[in-house]
Amino acid sequence: MTAPTPAPDRARTLAVAGLLLGITLAALESSVIATAMPTVIRELGGQHLYALPFAVYLLTSTITSPLWGRASDLLGRKRLYLAGVIIFLLGSMLCGVAGSMAVLIAARALQGIGAGSVQTLTFTLVGEMFTLEQRARVQGFFSGVWGIAGLVGPLIGGLIVDHASWRWVFYLNLPFGIPALLLALRYLPNIRPARQNRAQIDWLGTLLFTLGSGLLIWGLEFKLWALAALSLGVLAGALWVESRHAAPLLPMRNLRATLPRVGVLGNLLAGAAYFGTIAYLPLFAQGVSGQGATAAGVILTPMLLGWTGTSILAARLISRVGTTRLTLWGFNILVVAFVLFAALAHAPLWAISASGFVAGSGMGFAMFTLLIAVQQATAKADLGAVTSAILFSRQMGGAIGTALMGALIGEAAISAGGPALASGLQRAFVLALVLVALAWTLAQALRREPIVSQPMGTD
Repeated sequence: MTAPTPAPDRARTLAVAGLLLGITLAALESSVIATAMPTVIRELGGQHLYALPFAVYLLTSTITSPLWGRASDLLGRKRLYLAGVIIFLLGSMLCGVAGSMAVLIAARALQGIGAGSVQTLTFTLVGEMFTLEQRARVQGFFSGVWGIAGLVGPLIGGLIVDHASWRWVFYLNLPFGIPALLLALRYLPNIRPARQNRAQIDWLGTLLFTLGSGLLIWGLEFKLWALAALSLGVLAGALWVESRHAAPLLPMRNLRATLPRVGVLGNLLAGAAYFGTIAYLPLFAQGVSGQGATAAGVILTPMLLGWTGTSILAARLISRVGTTRLTLWGFNILVVAFVLFAALAHAPLWAISASGFVAGSGMGFAMFTLLIAVQQATAKADLGAVTSAILFSRQMGGAIGTALMGALIGEAAISAGGPALASGLQRAFVLALVLVALAWTLAQALRREPIVSQPMGTD
């Protein structure tokens, strides 16, 4: 006798449970490994390669995100999501058994490829499965889980390293990943894609875009400015090719409309300001305030709490307040936050922490609501490409912001600490203020062009 088919609501709930376990994979991986790396280096050697496990994961997860998104529009989301989880778990197992830094770095690159699918297609699938109000609540819950994982990840990593082995930091992904894979396989809807012709994929534009993005992230990560400059030329060539193709990797047609354009550029600018600041706030705790490593980690907590809290709040307010107003609230709060950062660079630690909470609150309102609004206004045939473009722009913004702020702070100020470091951080905060002010200016266009929702099932 065959098992009864689950009711649609129950099936969808179990599908969301699988997606939730999958996104927990990516969220934990972003924070747990930082705690384990000093021990990994001591065991495997290769101190000069310390940054590479982080860099290659960031590189492959970022540049493959648009590839997964557009491919899911053409080939179907379920099969590519399952492939991404399998790749991520395979990379995790290889990281756990790595006997050298070279193997670990290669396995981290594989992990990043899988993470590009999990991160992008999770939010794309939620956008496809739920109505506007339902999606806001579900994605608010996802944002909350991501924030909590970011908070507890370093603690979990520390406990594992202290009481077991650093290898279990990677094996930890299996108890989340295998149930996620099984639930997704059984309960995710297998929606027929709107376009299935593989010949439509813009292979030349995809190659140029991937190469240019990879060169840019690598050049910024390791301050290879000539490489970063070369990447801009390659990316310009990719955009030229993409603008002339019927099914480009980037949703060029969609980006001509105000809302998607604000979504992509707003995420790029705000991501540069926010994630660049996150990269250097621990320096303030240790180099300016003279606190220890614990304080350097704790100073980031208010930013994460602010983002998580306002994402959940936005999910409840979106149907009553509207996406335009919530988005503008977020950018208003971001401007206030970075005015405070710039003004308080020489202030006590608690003042900087409070500014971080304000910044996180602005990101929660603005980034969460923009994603929801853009998805609602996008046809299903382009949903993967548009969602991945927004997430990609935020990650790329973080890489750009971190590099620019590091150049403004200067190695001399980082080495000197004290007032010199505070002055260097102040320069970085002023840059962040300029970036969010530009994002705020772009967002004002939403006042003049109301957000018009397009049913998700149309093309």
